[in-house]
Amino acid sequence: MSAQTTLLILGATGDLASRLLLPALGQLLTLEPHRRVRLRGAGMEDWDDARWRETVRHSFEAGGFGAAFEAVADTTYERADITDPGDLERLLAEPDGRLALYFAVPPAVAKAACEALADVAIPEGTVLALEKPFGVDQTSARELNATLERLVPEEQVFRIDHFLGRSTTLNLLGVRFANRVFAPVWRAQDIESVVIRYDESLGLEGRAGYYDKAGALADMIQSHLLQVMAILAMEPPATLHERDFRDATSAVLRATRVWGDDPARASRRARYTAGTVGDRSLPAYVDEQGVDPTRDTETLAELVCEVVTDRWAGVPFRLRSGKALPRKKGEVVVTFRPVNHVPTGLTGPAPGSVLRFSLGPDHMDLELNVNGGDDPFELERATIGADLGEGALKAYGEVLSGILDADAILSVRGDAAEESWRIVDPVLAAWRAGEVPLEEYPAGSLGPEGWPALP
Repeated sequence: MSAQTTLLILGATGDLASRLLLPALGQLLTLEPHRRVRLRGAGMEDWDDARWRETVRHSFEAGGFGAAFEAVADTTYERADITDPGDLERLLAEPDGRLALYFAVPPAVAKAACEALADVAIPEGTVLALEKPFGVDQTSARELNATLERLVPEEQVFRIDHFLGRSTTLNLLGVRFANRVFAPVWRAQDIESVVIRYDESLGLEGRAGYYDKAGALADMIQSHLLQVMAILAMEPPATLHERDFRDATSAVLRATRVWGDDPARASRRARYTAGTVGDRSLPAYVDEQGVDPTRDTETLAELVCEVVTDRWAGVPFRLRSGKALPRKKGEVVVTFRPVNHVPTGLTGPAPGSVLRFSLGPDHMDLELNVNGGDDPFELERATIGADLGEGALKAYGEVLSGILDADAILSVRGDAAEESWRIVDPVLAAWRAGEVPLEEYPAGSLGPEGWPALP
């Protein structure tokens, strides 16, 4: 039987807990009933145990995992100010088994709580789980890392990136490392370009309080897409244990720079105007409730990077993400270089092969040049596809599984968080200086006219 872990959700009365964390815990306990988890909640609201238990029950049932509630039916709630050392001391006293603290609170509150923990006796083995964004630039990320270093060892800090689902990550690694057809050609001599995109069809959805201060570059590219790039471009690790894996991904980020060291030429930004996405009409971003138009917050961002290593030098990695686009679409597109010579007698174009990974549902397509059916001397395009393992757990279920198992492989290490900000900080500075125009695109369109089409 597994050892018990106490999962203490700080900010338990908030939307993140009820909408994402608790349903994910319900799914995890349904699929892995052997787990022994004591659930506790804490927050500023004046709730009692009964109201908290009803919230937990409702969240489990909403996710379709109501039967799992019995495993945590004795859950308790405490009113507490998590930025107060005295309240934290009380919350952390006498945990039942190993303790995992999940900071389901805004980043500024999490930062203040971590600073307050410096004056608290933290039980040995305690895990700290923090949501993005981790800082607002490289300097603040470094300062927050210094605070955390004084509290617990690095391997007990989980900087959450739910975008890196375990199944998605392992699918990328399995295709690359377990197939001789791909392993030798995963390099600049054979790959022409890489695109990592994440399109959202949703607009702001009431998130102005966070998003209007962050924007697409910090919200998605800095926090998520650079991590996907690091996994795609990493050197083969000896193992998939936490240290080997995160050493390899961090090395990629250290070698990454903005294309040509020119953030103004290597980046684009835009925000949506009024339009229609499917059957939904969206107002212009500047007319969304809570938005400050003077912030010039972008809702679509693009950044071209280079990984300056022998394997990747000269290959553009184009990262793009935005809101209010025609449909939700996440994918990694690897375009190979064309062959050096096509024998005379074969006709038709022979562009480089293209390998696509769709991110949720996970799917892989390989586009190849083949002989035509009617004329065997004429080349035509064919696509070979495969559905990949979607994984039994949803994204936050995988997050909680890692936290409860103290397996940090898919959390962002401290140095990687700092390096991600190092990469994008010059771009943000160029934008603030007005060196890159803030363009516009109608909601429901593919983006501003003149932006390069993605493969």
